[in-house]
Amino acid sequence: MTTTDLAHKIVLVTGGNRGLGRAIAEAASAAGAGVVLTYRSHTEEAEEAVASLTARGGKAVAMQLDTTDIAAFSHFALDLREALHATWDRESLDVLVNNAGFAGPTVLGSTEEAVIDQLFAVHFKGVYMLTQSIVAPDAGPSLLADGGRIINLSTGLARFVTAPNAVYASMKGAVEVLTRYWAQELGPRGITVNAIAPGPVPTDFAGGYIRASDDVQSTMAGMTALGRVASPADVAAAVMALAGPAGEWITAQRIEASGGFRL
Repeated sequence: MTTTDLAHKIVLVTGGNRGLGRAIAEAASAAGAGVVLTYRSHTEEAEEAVASLTARGGKAVAMQLDTTDIAAFSHFALDLREALHATWDRESLDVLVNNAGFAGPTVLGSTEEAVIDQLFAVHFKGVYMLTQSIVAPDAGPSLLADGGRIINLSTGLARFVTAPNAVYASMKGAVEVLTRYWAQELGPRGITVNAIAPGPVPTDFAGGYIRASDDVQSTMAGMTALGRVASPADVAAAVMALAGPAGEWITAQRIEASGGFRL
């Protein structure tokens, strides 16, 4: 992707202060887009991310958002509209990347209800309600431009089974179904909706167990057709392919960016 593929576009990345979200924000900025990144905590990381993108010639803003706080979404939509106008003199954005999330182990027989509720709140309910607040806000026109893109982050675990991730994977499976429904609903507006499903990536996700262990990475690389685990930039590149001009005719798809893990 060239540095102008997303010129004059604005990309919102939830959980954009670290991990895959940070890599996606960096890739979007490098492609010429303005970036809005959200963060739940770790304000210093979000500020550093914005400073880094700005230092490279990009334009970015960070906005605090807890994607489980549904009541806050209406206010967030108003703040987002103000930020778009103040920073880019725009009334809408072009790409929404629903990335924010966490992993929680769920072993049948020892799973607490609260863990299931948290996973549901972040990975399904939060994704649904936040997207609704942007596509159809309580006040004002849609914050997602016609011809825009929604890219939901799923997981390879929705295809291959690795304990103890049953609930997390199930929520992501539900998001994949939701992706197809939204593609149908928003198609008349020229909006595409797709899901990217990463395989193993060494980030701080799930306690950073992949990143922390060379042995784990070596084992997973041996299970991957391309012979290595991904970098965050690999997954970000797949997201950018959907966000850019080449993704215009792709919608309602689950695209696994795993390098061929566990075929």
